[in-house]
Amino acid sequence: MAHDAVVIGSGLGGAMAALRMLEAGARVLVLERGGWPRRDRGDWDPMEILHRLRYAGPAPVHVRQRGDAEFRPMPQNETVGGMSVFYGGASLRLRASDFARWPIGYDDLEPYYTEAEHLLGVHGMAGLDPLEPPRSGLYPFRPIAASPPAERIRLAGLRVGFRPFPIPLALDFGGEHGSACIRCNTCDGFPCAISAKNDAAGILRRASRRGLEIRSGLVARRLLFDGARVIAAECLEAASGRSLVVEGGVFVLAAGAIGSPTVLLRSDSPGLASLPVGRFLMRHCNAVVAGLFPFATNPDGVFHKQVCFTDLYEAGRKEDGLAVGVIQDIYTPAPEVVREAAGRFRGLLLGDPVVRRLQNLLCVAEDEPDPENRVRLGPDADEIGMRRTLVEHRYRPSDERRLGRLTRAAGDILHEAGALATRIWPISSFSHAVGTLRMGRAAEDSVLDAGGRVRGVRNLWVADGSAFPASGGVNPSLTIAANSLRIADRIIHGAPAPA
Repeated sequence: MAHDAVVIGSGLGGAMAALRMLEAGARVLVLERGGWPRRDRGDWDPMEILHRLRYAGPAPVHVRQRGDAEFRPMPQNETVGGMSVFYGGASLRLRASDFARWPIGYDDLEPYYTEAEHLLGVHGMAGLDPLEPPRSGLYPFRPIAASPPAERIRLAGLRVGFRPFPIPLALDFGGEHGSACIRCNTCDGFPCAISAKNDAAGILRRASRRGLEIRSGLVARRLLFDGARVIAAECLEAASGRSLVVEGGVFVLAAGAIGSPTVLLRSDSPGLASLPVGRFLMRHCNAVVAGLFPFATNPDGVFHKQVCFTDLYEAGRKEDGLAVGVIQDIYTPAPEVVREAAGRFRGLLLGDPVVRRLQNLLCVAEDEPDPENRVRLGPDADEIGMRRTLVEHRYRPSDERRLGRLTRAAGDILHEAGALATRIWPISSFSHAVGTLRMGRAAEDSVLDAGGRVRGVRNLWVADGSAFPASGGVNPSLTIAANSLRIADRIIHGAPAPA
């Protein structure tokens, strides 16, 4: 049976689009290459998740970055719910000034931000972020009280002249969706074993009880076209290796900024050849600043990802039009994970007593959209028989300068809080990847129109982070969710087809 809509990918973008179309009465099918989160004690085991890579798929992408001469394999987590299963719930809005490079404005997205915050059950307090954009509604839930490690950072930030506020978090602190957060220290990078993180998997699980069909373990190989229409998705069943074709009326790509362009690049459509598919990859220029304290910073192992600083967000806007970014409190990984990340010899110095004296701040800086940062296909086949995905990325000096402003400020906060020394750890993952199928006003530098539709294709939309023309300086999750709701409304209400 053909479905009214087929959604490829089950992260926040895919989940929100599927939910919206389901509520409009459509027969919707969601395809996901991974399985469901296991929701057991192994999901809270640092070595199981971060070392043994419990959710890594069989076909890693190959990445060349930071001056690498060759491509190196980088395993990718695959699960229903996508990267939202592993995020820490940070739910910040882009600011109005971030939309200068978008074909829409902040006002176009604002009502969808409010709706997404309610769908995700965000805990926050309006009016405390000193650079908060205009809002049409309050957060659905208030933030919880600051734990001792978070309060240490908050007070230190005040003393150095910043204006800290509670990070808006999509975590189920009050049991609003059934399972209350126990405020443990395994949130960023981990699935929640008790489903207390308001991730896309939870949204899809609830929607499945209302008729949404979800097929896990199904890899979308390519889209099949008949002229200017997509008629089907050719898929590979991960468990059996069997090929099958899924037909539909409308197709929504939501496989992420690496997965979505890969599907298009494998698809045979002459109209796509002239579009910058896979280019302008962004992922933020991120780093963790670790402070070494003369005491155990979190002896009780409590949750403390609670403090955010946006004071520097607009500090460089006049220089290059981009945001500097934000600083957030973040947890310290388990000692064995820290030692492995530090390398063999440095790791010998990071025994348990030392790691317990660390407290970290995450710096998220906006990065410049560069056409040479890209996703493309390699000449050889990957482990499941499809052309291998290659990712090329480098930071510009201006990206590093924005990050430097944040890391210096983070160091000041940590020293004021009592740190004896600090160290910067660059982040090389693509957890904030956006931009490879960007929206725009002209076909020369964009794949999508302002409504999220692929140019020249009548029934194909993109509803994930790959649609971003610029990354802004905050976690992209809430904007992905809000923009997906907006795009789904365009699909439902029959946006005019391209000429």
